[in-house]
Amino acid sequence: MLFKDVLGLEHIKKHLVTTADSGRVAHAQLFIGPEGSGTLPMALAYAQYLLCGNSGGENEGDNIACNAKCNSLTHPDLHFAFPVSNSDKVKSHAVSDHYLQDWRQFINEQPYGNLFDWYRLIGIEKKQGQIGVDEAQDVVKKLSLKSYEGGYKIVVIWMAEKMNISAANKLLKLIEEPPEKTVLILIAEEEEQIINTILSRCQILHFPPLAQNDISTELIKKGAPENEALSIAHEAHGNFNKALDLLNNDSEDLVFERWFVQWVRSAFKAKGNKAAIQELILWSDEVAKTGREVQKQFLNYCLTMMRQALLLNYKADSLVYAKMHLEGFDLGKFAPFVHENNIQDIVEELEKAIFHVERNGNSKIIFTDLSIKLTRLLHAKAA
Repeated sequence: MLFKDVLGLEHIKKHLVTTADSGRVAHAQLFIGPEGSGTLPMALAYAQYLLCGNSGGENEGDNIACNAKCNSLTHPDLHFAFPVSNSDKVKSHAVSDHYLQDWRQFINEQPYGNLFDWYRLIGIEKKQGQIGVDEAQDVVKKLSLKSYEGGYKIVVIWMAEKMNISAANKLLKLIEEPPEKTVLILIAEEEEQIINTILSRCQILHFPPLAQNDISTELIKKGAPENEALSIAHEAHGNFNKALDLLNNDSEDLVFERWFVQWVRSAFKAKGNKAAIQELILWSDEVAKTGREVQKQFLNYCLTMMRQALLLNYKADSLVYAKMHLEGFDLGKFAPFVHENNIQDIVEELEKAIFHVERNGNSKIIFTDLSIKLTRLLHAKAA
């Protein structure tokens, strides 16, 4: 992937090209940005720029073969590490090399895809993947070897926050004292989940959400009518992966919206109505049957919707980008129930639920407890 293929982010492209051309390439770099902001495509373009010479063109002499290998993700000096888990395909000690063919498919089809898209592709959507110590040992071994083509050796570690402590400690020495012409590019969405000893040894580059205009322009190129492209780009809020999902009516947010509306309606009915409690329990059962990554995504969706409702309630309409697709539910009518007297408690309960899901708590108990608390909180009076 060349820099010209990466959507927007011109200032970041310029920075990376300048550092590469001047020979000031940091051996450990951390790209941090929200989902769909282009961190992975940018890392791939940067790796290709380093490996294939500073011209980066596809038709420039000796670079043709190098670019072809990078485009097909088969360059012998380009390595990858990403979250995996045991599956029907890999029974034990799963590492990235077991899933390289799937990874190439993922990059080809969804370079802006999220972690759940990846888990779904390799059939582990009901598990929590990780970058473990076996993976770290593989990375250390690969980078200890000489470069095949005499230039850089590069490893791209995607979703680096999924690295467990053992893996992080294993890679720490490599990050501190890397072999010559070795570059580690770590990619993460949540900076606070990466241990400080790793953070302090990386050159950090923060990615903003993509510009609305860049997303709408790209959607129009893909055949979307201009009005639809503008509407989707606004709703996507800088997330190109979400924009593509909305364009193809394949967004998990559409499922989350149905769950959210059902949940909120049941919570309102449950106040003083014992029979409605059963609806909340049945709802909790439905969500609890899904995988933990789906549950975490849904809870994060709920956090977003509560914050958007609060903004609507306080007339900050220019900051509201969420759009409800389900007929019969108006976020504006729900907004007055989210206010200064309950928003902090609502956010706290949702974040606690995410914490417990991540630590393999009983999902049915987590969501039932959360539902009962939501019933109480939504009926709290505004000041």
